[in-house]
Amino acid sequence: MTFAQYPSLAERVIFVTGGATGIGADIVEAFAQQRARVAFVDLQAEAGDALAERIAARGEPKPLYLRGDVTDIPALQAAIGRARDELGPIGVLVNNAANDRRHKVDDVTVDFWDETQNVNLRHHFFAAQAVRAQMRELGGGSIINMSSTSWRFGASEMPAYATAKAAVLGLTRALARAFGPDNIRVNAIEPGAVMTPKQRQLWYKTEDSVQAMVERQLLRRVLLGEEIARMILFLAADDSRMITKQSFIVDAGLR
Repeated sequence: MTFAQYPSLAERVIFVTGGATGIGADIVEAFAQQRARVAFVDLQAEAGDALAERIAARGEPKPLYLRGDVTDIPALQAAIGRARDELGPIGVLVNNAANDRRHKVDDVTVDFWDETQNVNLRHHFFAAQAVRAQMRELGGGSIINMSSTSWRFGASEMPAYATAKAAVLGLTRALARAFGPDNIRVNAIEPGAVMTPKQRQLWYKTEDSVQAMVERQLLRRVLLGEEIARMILFLAADDSRMITKQSFIVDAGLR
């Protein structure tokens, strides 16, 4: 199967949060295949280094891996600054980093609530704030925020996470309006049940459990991170230059 190449993404500087594993790694790989210049931040140093080396070994532009914690806002801002210094002004920001830990309502503490918002929501705003001047310098840019379909289902097993992911859509709409005069587009993606290695390890440990989720989808195939990445490529490329303030569900028709 052949997928689209986007000439406008060649040499464009991309910054991805949480890019070492899972959907984030698929996003980094997809941009590298487009010959973009990619920087990504993640706490998992071994996985981040391995991903960068694997991409370089294929003859694609080696991504710049930056070890960092997105909940540490000064460190995140510093990583964005370093990416600019080494690669040039950032034209695309993908706010991907998240943690969908399950939790019961009665077990949620104030500290846990704040931690959940910090890792799933807060960094979206401050990363966008940090790249705005760089995108303005370029004459425009694209910011893509990662939400989730979990909030639409009323995810009782992770209410703090679902709240953060619903709020991502509100933030997306507010930033789209604020950044529009700078020709900066802001959109969101709501993935469904993406079967990353982490999801399989923690929540879908058997093939039967994976297939049970697939049976809830209108398209009866396992949903992979590369499907999310392809939507992100489109929203990052000039092909979507008049699309902003939108959210796109990529869930194979999950019911």
